Amino acid sequence: MKENIETVRQFYNSAPENEWVRLGDRHPFEFILTTWMMDKYVRPGDSILDIGGGPGRYSIHYAKKGCAVTLADLSEGNVDFARRKAEEENVPLTAYAKNCLELDELGLGRFDHVFLMGPLYHLLEEEERVKAVETAIRHLKPGGKLYVSYILVFGGVLYDMQNGGSVVPDYQNPGLRPAFDAVVTGENFRSTAGFTHSYMWHWRNILPFMERFGLEKLHFFGQEGIMSPAEPQILDRDKAELDQWAELAKQYLEVPELLAFSEHAMYIGRKP
Repeated sequence: MKENIETVRQFYNSAPENEWVRLGDRHPFEFILTTWMMDKYVRPGDSILDIGGGPGRYSIHYAKKGCAVTLADLSEGNVDFARRKAEEENVPLTAYAKNCLELDELGLGRFDHVFLMGPLYHLLEEEERVKAVETAIRHLKPGGKLYVSYILVFGGVLYDMQNGGSVVPDYQNPGLRPAFDAVVTGENFRSTAGFTHSYMWHWRNILPFMERFGLEKLHFFGQEGIMSPAEPQILDRDKAELDQWAELAKQYLEVPELLAFSEHAMYIGRKP
């Protein structure tokens, strides 16, 4: 476990600006659609704990809307980046460099909303993933909302569709080939051969995993909507067409048959 955590920490420490840019110019639909869903519940003045919030895209977005936001991330580089961005935007942000599995040590109390939008990408062991969700739920007030993100196994296929020259070496890589097969077999995929150590989920396995935690399911959707396969092409089109695609994506967001069009999925649940 320690070796995996250190590998992930070093990956994000090396270039914290990459995730900030990824959710901005390169892959804006993930951020647009995810915040559209979150805005059904998040209100100015609410308290938010952003666990694994990286360089702070979501934290700062909601701090600017008047929420009291606390960010905790494994990467010291991410936390320093988030603090600088918050200062640039002139918004308050409390931020800690902390492993999500050790979050109880901070004594943070309970929040109206908890975002768990990074840790389940990288925790390779089942007991770690369960502990991460249980820790997030302990930090929720009764009636509070939990937002949990997952990387989908089909996400690697979508990435190779978007990036020419990738699919042949990836498919022939013994460390990555099982991810292609998992789309058919319905298995999750534990990877140490991709961008960093990661855990990718078959979309059919997410709801059964979340059912054990006693939450009321509110939503389950693909965070890129229908956009991911053609996102680079859509981003080259004029604003009217881009806006229309975004509206269609919102309309289709929770259609189960379209979930695999996304690289990431989100579960939103309410704590009793």
